[in-house]
Amino acid sequence: MGNLSEEFPVEISLLAKEACQIRHSALESARIAANRILLEELGISNYHLKIRVYPHEVLRENKQATGAGADRVSQGMRNAFGKPIGTAAKVRTGQKLMTLMINPASFRMAKKSLLAAGQKLPTPIRLVVDKGQELSLN
Repeated sequence: MGNLSEEFPVEISLLAKEACQIRHSALESARIAANRILLEELGISNYHLKIRVYPHEVLRENKQATGAGADRVSQGMRNAFGKPIGTAAKVRTGQKLMTLMINPASFRMAKKSLLAAGQKLPTPIRLVVDKGQELSLN
């Protein structure tokens, strides 16, 4: 998202501290949270946000009947393949989830937006400066 053609001198990445599965809805929620802050504060031409994971894993659920007469209706665990209920991305420890490219002047806003996105994810996160210099946060 943002300006896809310009080269930015600073790159900040959001890393997962633990291995987990992140559902597609959590990824979309994190993207919206980060993008909203960046769009309002910096404008669309002053950043480039890249999502680095994709939800390939299909999540399935074998629904069980409950209530009166459930033993006659339900098949239990026979042919229990399940119906698809969503998708998830398998994430390793230390894997990059998002990368944000910005100008050095907007470092604080970038950090704020990635922390807001990290709140939506089911794993503890860490921010790492991949390229360029971060400004002093006095």
